[in-house]
Amino acid sequence: MDLPEYAIEAKNLVKTYPAQRGAPAMQALKGIDLKIPRGSIFGLLGPNGAGKSTFINILAGLCKKTSGQVTIWGRDIDHRPRDARAAIGVVPQEIAADFFFTPRESLDVQAGMYGVPRKDRITDELLSALGLADKANAYVRQLSGGMRRRLMVAKAMVHNPPVLILDEPTAGVDVELRRQLWDYVVNLNRQGVTILLTTHYLEEAEELCDVIAIVNHGQVVACEPTSSLLTHLDTRAVVITPGEPLASAPALPPFETRLRPTGELAISFKTHEASVEQVLAAARGAGVQIRDLRTEEPDLEDVFLALTYGADAAAGAP
Repeated sequence: MDLPEYAIEAKNLVKTYPAQRGAPAMQALKGIDLKIPRGSIFGLLGPNGAGKSTFINILAGLCKKTSGQVTIWGRDIDHRPRDARAAIGVVPQEIAADFFFTPRESLDVQAGMYGVPRKDRITDELLSALGLADKANAYVRQLSGGMRRRLMVAKAMVHNPPVLILDEPTAGVDVELRRQLWDYVVNLNRQGVTILLTTHYLEEAEELCDVIAIVNHGQVVACEPTSSLLTHLDTRAVVITPGEPLASAPALPPFETRLRPTGELAISFKTHEASVEQVLAAARGAGVQIRDLRTEEPDLEDVFLALTYGADAAAGAP
């Protein structure tokens, strides 16, 4: 069988929750079109209530779509629901632990639910890869929150799915464990596993994701390779280290200015409206002595704010 071009494809996906208890009907997804390339690490970002969890729940078979078409690994979720669900592993936001099992027992039970023969199970491999080998026979209730999170990733991979969905996987995980988890995820991706990631850590998405889609109010407002997404904003910042400390940021219209806690003066400007030299001339004209300077390009947080909360919010974060 030929491998599909897209690991997940959604066409005009709509989900409307019916009215209940006096509350009106709510349209969570408003015609979502998404194509997640096979072999990519794909970021799905958006504010709370944007529709991310609804989309993932539809993929996982936990929520019925209202209309539209969804395929997972080339398998339509309406016509081949079991095959479609077998192609994905899902790590949900909430930690759902089997407190009276050991990690090894928990993985074996999960593998059995997927019909994986005992001889084909990769329980010990998963425990080792996720740093849980020394806890294999401890009760899950004895594990730390970070370890339980990693166990959930292992449970999602017991049947070797070609697609792994990670819904806020590093929430509440310390920096060291987060790095270990991402090292494992990146290694999985190198082996050909497609990763769909939601996260509120924008620096993670910027570092890890090949392609990023941003959803807001149930609609896709951007979907591009990460590098090109960052070019959407033509705002740059000149960051000046003043020769003498500044008591406050000087007004330099039409530029936005902000005095950072470090004492640096950040001046934001539109590249199609002004040059760095014009910004520096304005700063010198206001009496700012320049000891050092650098320029900063927009990051993913700027793009996210601009697309979901409006350009004014992004302009205020130099």
